[in-house]
Amino acid sequence: MVLSRSSSAAFWLGLSGLVGDLTLVHAAFSNSASDNLAVYWGQDSYGAAGGSSSGYQQPISYYCQDDSIDVIPMAFMNVFFGEGGEPSLDLANTCSTANDPVFNGTQLPECTFLASDIETCQNAGKIVTMSLGGATGSAGFSNTSQAQEFAQTIWNLLLGGSSSIRPFGNAVLDGIDLDIEGGSSEYFTDFVSALRSLMNSGSKTYYLTAAPQCPFPDAYIGSVINAESFDAIYVQFYNNYCGLTNYDNSNDWNFGTWDNWAKNTSPNPNVKVYIGAPASSTAAGSGYVDAATLGAIAQATRQQYSSFGGVMLWDASQAYANNRYDAAIKGYLTGSSVTTVTPSSTASTTAAPTTSSATTTSASTTSASTTTTASAGDCAGVATWVANVAYTGGDQVVYNGQLWTANWWSYGDTPGGDSGDWAADGTCSTTNGKVQYQSKEAPLTATPKAGTVPNPSLSAAIAAKTAAVARSNSRFFKF
Repeated sequence: MVLSRSSSAAFWLGLSGLVGDLTLVHAAFSNSASDNLAVYWGQDSYGAAGGSSSGYQQPISYYCQDDSIDVIPMAFMNVFFGEGGEPSLDLANTCSTANDPVFNGTQLPECTFLASDIETCQNAGKIVTMSLGGATGSAGFSNTSQAQEFAQTIWNLLLGGSSSIRPFGNAVLDGIDLDIEGGSSEYFTDFVSALRSLMNSGSKTYYLTAAPQCPFPDAYIGSVINAESFDAIYVQFYNNYCGLTNYDNSNDWNFGTWDNWAKNTSPNPNVKVYIGAPASSTAAGSGYVDAATLGAIAQATRQQYSSFGGVMLWDASQAYANNRYDAAIKGYLTGSSVTTVTPSSTASTTAAPTTSSATTTSASTTSASTTTTASAGDCAGVATWVANVAYTGGDQVVYNGQLWTANWWSYGDTPGGDSGDWAADGTCSTTNGKVQYQSKEAPLTATPKAGTVPNPSLSAAIAAKTAAVARSNSRFFKF
């Protein structure tokens, strides 16, 4: 075929235009991949932890400008049945009942201005979901009918249904995440079952995820993930004995237990298990490791366990403020960065993983981060006291405008009460002007660690340490 000069020009212009269009096409999310990165957004964890204003949480589309993040669970829809029988949500400095108008007769904030941001992220090949619950959330059901009706409410407000009070307008989210950290899990299977049926009838793919604590089984969501089909679980490997800083302790690190659950217990044999991690030392009370260490752990875990789906981080604001921790972790997941990690042959309750750079012979060791102690007057970054959290001696909280320090282990005892659990440190003059909450608390009824029987291969001293386990409460901050 011979083209005239004019037709040839038109051909090449058309081809160049097609190529230009192709550059705008992003790879669609694949749940079966093993290099996905899920990063929670919505609670401005960095800003409320005392970070500078330049790092405060940005609109959700701000975090969708490159290929680092694949999944963004928005946190949280923290009330199931509020005013008018409708749910409510709290997205901190972005959209909340404190700063935004609510739909008439409800406490459900109008966040419709976020619709275009959500769609921008979806058009970039990412999925955006809504996380239900949170440690301070009012979540639960009194009977089967209520649970099933709530599934219809979620479908109508956030997913493929219709309602006059959709908080994100015409934006259709990609799924639901369950972060249930208190109360009873009764009837949650009815909710999930009804919601899954609605999802299966939809015109697009929807995803169900959950965020259990690493102690197995999870006290609040364990029975639910055993009974219903989930697409992925974001296991919180921090603020507990089974956290990332104990990766080299075979008695503590238990990803293998979760892998076994995925293959032999989960109704979905293809469910993916993520390593959940804090994105900064200020994002959790303990369990933070540097990017090289987490990257090495992720790479080693992927090689060993086929259920591995990627890494989950809390949260976006912390990751961006921490030198783009998210981008660094994505590099390890995709293989553009390579690190090796070798668990020690003897368990240790304090040592962190040792990581070696692929381009140098030197090795570096990462230990658990230390917590800065607040003093009277300056309470910035200190969370408010929460009744359903177990505190240990030395923990600090804010209550009634005062700073308090726990004298010993305490649960449910109000600071200033007759128990004497708390020592008053003085009135707070600085709190960043924000009410602070705690999220991602470890369930107090979780089964003790499986490794309570001394390992005969360990020395007597180390065996003595592992024989009696002191559970740590999780401090996954929500602000």
